[in-house]
Amino acid sequence: MALLVVLFGSFMDLVDATIVTVAAPAIARDMGAGDAQIQWTIAAYTLALGAGLITGGRFGDQFGRKRLFMIGLVGFMVTSALCALAVTPGMLIGMRAAQGLTAGIMVPQVFGVIRASFAPAERAKAFGAYGAVQGLASVAGPLLGGLLVEADLFDLGWRTIFWINVPISILALVVGARVLPESRSASAARLDLVGALLAASGILLLMLPIIQTETWGWTAASYALLAAGIILLTIFLAYERSLAGRGGEPVFDPALLRIRAFAIGLSASVLFFGGIGSFFLTLSVYLQLGTGRTAWETGLVILPYALGSIITSGLGVALAAKAGRALLVIGSLTIAASQLVLLAVIRDGSDPGFWLLALGLFIGGLGLGLAAPVLVNVVLAGIPGRNAGAAGGVLSTVNQIGGSIGIAVLGTIFFAAVTGSTTGAPGLADYGHALTIVLVVTAVLYLVAGLVMLALPKNAAERVDQ
Repeated sequence: MALLVVLFGSFMDLVDATIVTVAAPAIARDMGAGDAQIQWTIAAYTLALGAGLITGGRFGDQFGRKRLFMIGLVGFMVTSALCALAVTPGMLIGMRAAQGLTAGIMVPQVFGVIRASFAPAERAKAFGAYGAVQGLASVAGPLLGGLLVEADLFDLGWRTIFWINVPISILALVVGARVLPESRSASAARLDLVGALLAASGILLLMLPIIQTETWGWTAASYALLAAGIILLTIFLAYERSLAGRGGEPVFDPALLRIRAFAIGLSASVLFFGGIGSFFLTLSVYLQLGTGRTAWETGLVILPYALGSIITSGLGVALAAKAGRALLVIGSLTIAASQLVLLAVIRDGSDPGFWLLALGLFIGGLGLGLAAPVLVNVVLAGIPGRNAGAAGGVLSTVNQIGGSIGIAVLGTIFFAAVTGSTTGAPGLADYGHALTIVLVVTAVLYLVAGLVMLALPKNAAERVDQ
């Protein structure tokens, strides 16, 4: 029951990271938001979540993981309601950032609860279940978003995607108060607030000019922000190495990168999750603004992806310890193949029917279900138990940042291609042309991810049981 509660909280967080993709056109129409503001509505959540994850795990170690999970859940509920009450794009972006920060308190406790609740021999399956939830939530968000926007419950329109979190959070709070075990680190470390601030600031400086490209263009100021972000992250790594050398507890110990499965797994994870959010954002815009489908019809088109993921995720969990690397490679290459199938369907510029789109999306879902449940096991393989929570927080942070960068870069490319291919109002052919670019780039991303995964140790997933 404790596993179900924390996985439920994790699922809700991950759904909120993707649910806005389908609702984005409705939000833009209702609030008069521009393309950059829509991208920030999505990216502000994932960026704030990534920054919160860095210190959220440390707070849980020091003050109790159940307590921090419950505090984060309450904050998530309140900020969800404030998102639903937003009256301007700026307010919505600000509340999405606050929502991400509260999720950053809640999500890292999942790893601690699993470590405290399961014997070593059972942890691989528990982490596999977390990976399966992570993959499923990435496609369930757009589907649920389409349903809620189309249903227009109580004439609330897109706002229901945030209001629904309130009763769900209340239920999770009631159950969690009864079944979650309390646990904390035997030797709570002092919080590395300097490291957390350096990391968050560096990431923000890197992301800001990328997301604002369409509005600002590439100016001297944009390059200056990028350079400042790189410098700050370099200082962050140097500071963390120095802190570890003095016997302190950094939020990210660079020594962990010497563990082969961890270093290669993080690289593969950035590529893997960097393509998912951006693909579904651009696909949703293409289906709604390009082909004229409603939000609900868009959700139905995406449904085969979720079904494919459900079919293979059980297999991924069951075989994680025996064939982890093979499943990762096969899953990643399968997603790459699905992008090429979709490319063949869309590239002629006509409106593709449901079944043609469903074929490519179903194939992609099969690949996601094979790879996502295994990836967590592989990345955490070989990490000493005392560092497992910190490593799990780094993994979650990398996944969120990878998703943010994907949305920023590919979202910018997509919208620039839409507006740059026509002198009048963009039509189906313009949106189709823009989506083909995204499909080619994401196909290459997953191909490269598959090649990177070949470098993983063969027994990486198996060793997580130790």
